[in-house]
Amino acid sequence: MSNSANGKLRGPGRPPKKGLSCTWCNETKLPLKYVFPITNGKKEFCSETCLSEFRKAYMKGGACLQCDNVIRITSNPSKDYCSTFCMNKHQKKEMRVAAVAPTTPLEASPGPFQYETYQQFDWEEYLHENNSEAAPQNCFRQSVSPPQNDFKVGMKLEALDPRNVTSTCIATVICILGPRLRLRLDGSDNKNDFWRLVDSSEIHQIGHCEKSGGMLQPPLGFRMNASSWPMFLLKTLNGAEMAPSKVFQKEPPSPRTNLFQVGQKLEAVDKKNPQLICCATVGAIKNDQIHVTFDGWRGAFDYWCKYDSRDIFPVGWCAKSGHPLQPPGQKNNNGANRFRFRPSFVAFPPTPPVSSSVPDVVQAPEADTSAPSAPSTPIYFRKKCSGGPLIDTAQLATTIEDSSPIGLAKKLVGQLLDSSNKSEKILARLSALNGEEVVLSHEGTTYTIKLPQLNAVSDFENVFQAVSQALGCCQHLFGLEEPAKECGLCDIQPPTPAKRKVPEQEAATSTTVTETSSVSGSPVTSLNKIPTQEWGIEDVIQFIESTDSYLGSYADLFRKHEIDGKAFLLLNSDMMMKYMGLKLGPALKICNLVSRLKGRRYAL
Repeated sequence: MSNSANGKLRGPGRPPKKGLSCTWCNETKLPLKYVFPITNGKKEFCSETCLSEFRKAYMKGGACLQCDNVIRITSNPSKDYCSTFCMNKHQKKEMRVAAVAPTTPLEASPGPFQYETYQQFDWEEYLHENNSEAAPQNCFRQSVSPPQNDFKVGMKLEALDPRNVTSTCIATVICILGPRLRLRLDGSDNKNDFWRLVDSSEIHQIGHCEKSGGMLQPPLGFRMNASSWPMFLLKTLNGAEMAPSKVFQKEPPSPRTNLFQVGQKLEAVDKKNPQLICCATVGAIKNDQIHVTFDGWRGAFDYWCKYDSRDIFPVGWCAKSGHPLQPPGQKNNNGANRFRFRPSFVAFPPTPPVSSSVPDVVQAPEADTSAPSAPSTPIYFRKKCSGGPLIDTAQLATTIEDSSPIGLAKKLVGQLLDSSNKSEKILARLSALNGEEVVLSHEGTTYTIKLPQLNAVSDFENVFQAVSQALGCCQHLFGLEEPAKECGLCDIQPPTPAKRKVPEQEAATSTTVTETSSVSGSPVTSLNKIPTQEWGIEDVIQFIESTDSYLGSYADLFRKHEIDGKAFLLLNSDMMMKYMGLKLGPALKICNLVSRLKGRRYAL
């Protein structure tokens, strides 16, 4: 039955996709085994003869500036194009670029984020050539018109610490790029700079935190003692230029549901190089998450995020806002910004710019071959072991595995976060470790933690030890070997020490901190052999927990403010109540301990 009989009219439909053909003879022959690298990609050939002919013509006539094909027509009026059609097309594009290029460079502070040129990427042509569609505006949590940026470099404001989102810190505007701000937390170093939109809900005018009943905190990794934070804050704000309220803008509302569809195009922040916004595609959708894949690049840059993330933008947002847009596969190429869609059938990295000399010829691999993948390394979990105060071992998986050490470490941390309802505390403790910074994503948010150096699987023992100590769990909870039936730490109960008789005089002064207040061999006895000034943060916590179990509930607060032995001796009740949020009772108890320690120090 014809379509007209059904009352429906159908068009001719989409034409069939053009098969892969030899660059020289145009015959469709598979596989195309021979490859000739060029500036913006590669040319593929069916035989060595075709490759040889192409190379001769390439050396003699050069390549077309528009399509990179060999210039064969010697009568062509221009020596830079293979045809009049390519010449006209390239000249029209140059005219469009000249028409939209700004007469003055973008306002930004000197630094590595300056852009030498500003070129308008032709989204319309790109979408047409790739038979794609742009994600609609109502999919995004972005204003229809990009917000105006009236901030100035050097202005002070309040911002949430991206590595500890429960803390509000003082930040300084380091760089301005379109409607985006590069911020640095005062008291932190330049390795932890981050970017925010001017209409972000995570930045506010100075004084907003206090009005909301909060308190400004030092950033994670504050480079001085926590006790010096109040004076540092006063010196930082004294005479500084505060960002006025008028430059802050209201954050746009979030879409009600995830409206994205697989294959739609958008513009997205590169999480590994957050100063860049690049052409991207929705690769997959899972509940309220979308998988952002960058066009023309291998999967190392891809990531998952929530559908209302402020790091994704509709097509054309960069052009409207004056923010540079990185075209597909051209992040580090200073040559012409000709977009080149990466073929899906060959996993080649982006080709770097070539010199004027003719490049060497390489033979491409067969279509059905691939590099052997590295063997996966498993981590086993022993659920019977103690998870400490933060980990519910019943929710742990039996095993996890990955082929790379850093990938395996990220999965380990992710598994621990998934098995806890106190993920913020886990992240805070892991961020306070010594080692190399590791960026990981959990529930759509990116965090930075620190782990011991991890170059090979053999380094995991140091990681296991550091993580188990930081989280207070059994050191046999996870490992590279299958767990034993019994754990020497969890399954075997230690013998109960005999209770010694406490004299009446000693019982009356049980709060006194002396070397006889603990059983021989206990942690407090070992700490008494170390000068208090040399105690670390965990030593201080161990001391207050062993002295008064009630004070152990403030352990995370001591970690957050990085109270080591020197800082502990400087604590007083006013400081603890005002800047650490302690109530009078616990503050007085801790002051009593500090006084006892000072007396013992002078007695020695």
